[in-house]
Amino acid sequence: MELIERIFSIKSKTDFDKVALDVFHYQVEHCSVYREYVEKVNRNNPSTIEDIPFLPISFFKTHSIKSTDFEPQVVFKSSGTSGQRSTHQIKDSAVYERSFTSIYTNSIGIPSDQVILALLPNYQEQGESSLVYMVDHLIKQSADSLSGFVLDDLNLLIARYKSARKLGKQVVIFGVSYALLDLCELTPNLSDATIIETGGMKGRRKELTKKELHQQLRLELNCDKISSEYGMTELLSQSYSIENGLFELCPWMDVQLRDISDPFASVKEGKTGGINVIDLANIHSCSFIATDDLGRFTDLKLELMGRFDHTDVRGCNQMVL
Repeated sequence: MELIERIFSIKSKTDFDKVALDVFHYQVEHCSVYREYVEKVNRNNPSTIEDIPFLPISFFKTHSIKSTDFEPQVVFKSSGTSGQRSTHQIKDSAVYERSFTSIYTNSIGIPSDQVILALLPNYQEQGESSLVYMVDHLIKQSADSLSGFVLDDLNLLIARYKSARKLGKQVVIFGVSYALLDLCELTPNLSDATIIETGGMKGRRKELTKKELHQQLRLELNCDKISSEYGMTELLSQSYSIENGLFELCPWMDVQLRDISDPFASVKEGKTGGINVIDLANIHSCSFIATDDLGRFTDLKLELMGRFDHTDVRGCNQMVL
């Protein structure tokens, strides 16, 4: 599909805007749910990306969001911490793999140079997780016998970390928040690890602000920097913060902030607003999504500020202040 190649070849803001408008018209034509929404809000012909309407993310819980009719290769579901699960039907898993591999390589490093460990027990237990799918593929790309999921075996994770460091390998640890806090109780020295928290207390621990969580992890894991991954079931692209809690976007993503009281009004830099995500890798579902997360721009980078009070707590990455 020519449009997919254009998406992954974006080099500039001008490129992005042109492709985004083409994706909008493609999805209005081929995604009946999005088309009906666009018609109801009377925004049928945007001339700029700022005019494009964003589909509320809750539609992924109640509707089948597909551009064209297809049998999905894989179906991802959100964690079940809030009852009804969002569903994302994937027409071509290769698009997802291309997206997350490129983003991870540019943000974190080359998987084949790493030992990748995953402490994501709840996601594995529930199944159908886009996060587990991504990390599993990154582990396979690492091609190292020390890489893998460790479920609840924290001592095994520490042992593999030590073995990898003796071999001079970079170690990356993906971990859900509550499991990383469980790891803290063993007070390991993970000073050379790249620790990527993926959010989520899953009702197992007291909620902490992102700042509080990172402070505790830095102190008790003896790690100077804690990274974070911002992703969700409804998106095929992710963002990573390496430090300071600021997220950088890949070339085929963009974020706009909407006014909390008016979904069609924008907010200025430095002000908090609802996060609207453009993820062009979502070519086969919907690329324009109004999330339930709050954020602001700091130095042109995205800072996550929390969630709307009336919404469920997201399983994949929650930022409650």
